[in-house]
Amino acid sequence: MKIMAIDYGDAHTGIAISDATLTLAGYATVLHSRREAEVLEAIDRLIAEHGVTELVLGYPKNMDGTLGSRAEKCAALAQTLRTRTGLSVTLWDERRSTVEAHSILYENGKNGRRRKKVVDAVAASLMLEGYLARKRWEAQS
Repeated sequence: MKIMAIDYGDAHTGIAISDATLTLAGYATVLHSRREAEVLEAIDRLIAEHGVTELVLGYPKNMDGTLGSRAEKCAALAQTLRTRTGLSVTLWDERRSTVEAHSILYENGKNGRRRKKVVDAVAASLMLEGYLARKRWEAQS
């Protein structure tokens, strides 16, 4: 059993996949495509390759909690993923995940060009680790 987190973007989509113990993000990558069909095909391949059983999709709410056009796009993608894969898809509030990812990379000496290549994978990893922490907390409650 593994969980995949998806940070869906216009040109870059960050992917993070948990380890089998659901403890941490064990795999991360960035899909570079503006075409939704290509992104979906790559997600399908990764699901099969890694044995993913659940999906977490970043849900970009505005800072005041309202939903904008980006959130609507992600909600539509969630429905597409549910239909296409048959897997559960959880929409995860991703406010500030990309900002936090940039900060982590900057603090670790990555310049702007190097950060741009991996920031979406780091953002997906942060979302995944937050989701896994919530699942552990809920199991203990």
